[in-house]
Amino acid sequence: MLNESVLNVVNSKTKTKISKLASCLGDIKLRKMFHKCFYNTLETTTEMQNDETCFVFTGDIPAMWLRDSSAQVEHYIPFAKDDYQLQKIIEGLIRRQVMYILIDPYANGFNKEANDAGHKDDLVDRSAWVWEKKYEVDSLCYPLRLAYKYWRETGVTHIFDEKFRLMLNSVIDVWEREQRHFEKSTYRFERLNCVDTDTLKNNGLGMPVNYTGMTWSGFRPSDDACRFGYLIPANMFAVVILGYVREIAKEVYCDDSLSGRSSSLQKQIQDGIENYGVYLHPKYGKIYAYETDGYGNYNLMDDANVPSLLSIPYIEYKPIDDLIYQNTRRFILSTENPYYFQGKMACGMGSQHTPNGHIWPIGLIMQALTSDNINEQKAIMRTLLDTDNNHMYMHESFHADNPAIYTRSWFAWANSLFAELIMKMCL
Repeated sequence: MLNESVLNVVNSKTKTKISKLASCLGDIKLRKMFHKCFYNTLETTTEMQNDETCFVFTGDIPAMWLRDSSAQVEHYIPFAKDDYQLQKIIEGLIRRQVMYILIDPYANGFNKEANDAGHKDDLVDRSAWVWEKKYEVDSLCYPLRLAYKYWRETGVTHIFDEKFRLMLNSVIDVWEREQRHFEKSTYRFERLNCVDTDTLKNNGLGMPVNYTGMTWSGFRPSDDACRFGYLIPANMFAVVILGYVREIAKEVYCDDSLSGRSSSLQKQIQDGIENYGVYLHPKYGKIYAYETDGYGNYNLMDDANVPSLLSIPYIEYKPIDDLIYQNTRRFILSTENPYYFQGKMACGMGSQHTPNGHIWPIGLIMQALTSDNINEQKAIMRTLLDTDNNHMYMHESFHADNPAIYTRSWFAWANSLFAELIMKMCL
């Protein structure tokens, strides 16, 4: 049963478009799954607040991740121009994200209220608003991507108020500071009595890094600790986002200082990626590493969570036909990637975050979204249909041999990304 109190805000024109799109899908199960996944965020995880902000929690965890909440609503943007109520939801989310980032730009997950819920035993300076304070570069990228794409689709500029500009400068402050993490940053994170991937080594500092121009990240988009502090796909995402900031600074704020800061940092990070993040593989040629420390050490892998190396065209860092991307893609979609799994029911990318042999639908969806091969896309779609365990929704992960073994049945990000894939293939 759909949450009518939320879905009633979607106008009839949007509902008609979605019904028409669904009716064009030949497979009955695919039609039903698309419809369910498209509305899942509105149905289950969206809460409008009295202050006209919107709290979008991740699913079975009652907290709002900056990353997840952005991705959960992105597939609604193409309909927002003609749907004032959808605009209210997206703009309300943007306002809440700005509020959260100004409270703490190092946090990844937030509470609906300042109730001190979440990981309050972590050894980190933490506000009562913060659910978790694992610093991840992509947590700051996603809200800016959402605001930029919403602006370009609708032409709405009133979201870019002075708080938003203050937030943009705060993000750049953090990324500049974390270019020299050991010299300038006060961020430390430790979690006691946990698995190694839930905490930072070296008294909460992380392992040593050399200056490269890139910006340091404590954790990956999977919320697992980085092995080496320069997470390449997150830095790629930051390069793209800084380009968005430059456009907003020029066209909306007419702010030469903000535009100049974003351009300068963008070039420094991109130079760092291309000079320190490329590895000459004996089999695949030049590929992008997942992580590096700037001292010549590389972590060759990829993770299903986005931003990933697989998602490079999706985050708009390089096009699909880029040679280094194609080399990297061949590597990460092979068993030489330690998180690529093959089984009786499926093959695809998983994550250190979930059990060995588990494939993430997000990884499969991203593989299809970054493919220009229709047969590959169709094969992935069939895999997604065959591995839902008849729930009609995406899971966080499922076992490659047995989809009845899965993690997180309520994971709204994956459902939204599935809807986005259907829209890309059909519209």
